[in-house]
Amino acid sequence: MQLRRSQMKVQNQLEKMKSLHHTHILSPTQCSNTVVQKINAPLPLVWSMVRQFDNPQIYKKFIKSCKMRSGCGGAGSVREVEVVSGMPAERSTERLDRLDEDVHVMVFSIIGGDHKLVNYQSTTSMYEDEAEEGGGKTAVIESYVVDIPVDSCEEDTRAFADTIVGCNLKSLAKIAEKMA
Repeated sequence: MQLRRSQMKVQNQLEKMKSLHHTHILSPTQCSNTVVQKINAPLPLVWSMVRQFDNPQIYKKFIKSCKMRSGCGGAGSVREVEVVSGMPAERSTERLDRLDEDVHVMVFSIIGGDHKLVNYQSTTSMYEDEAEEGGGKTAVIESYVVDIPVDSCEEDTRAFADTIVGCNLKSLAKIAEKMA
């Protein structure tokens, strides 16, 4: 019975975070999805990595380098990232739209580059997963909205974006858990 209450509390927290930060209005030519990653590391550690807009390669393995074009990592900052070879892109220009240290929310948009993720906006939020035994657990939620390219379909676009987001979150979990 205690386990069931614990699971319900986790589900309620997840649904609350989704409704607060991950509800998107889509045009008919866009798609969206939400990916959740549980991490066996404390929220302050996980947030300290995610919030580094000027250093995304700390856990995003598809990024070779990052150079700030304007700002110093706060809302409105713009970065130019170089993508690792083998990916269907070489560079991406991204703007930090929101960085909320109190509720652990980060929103960024891709505003340029040579890739398929046109009008991409990502929202990442996290909360401490209190229901887990032993504490020190973090739930990370990342959602996105992106245009569906004319030469593609919704399913392929979502699969591509989900793969990148999923790989990034798994990498974040692996690195944070090793550091914890």
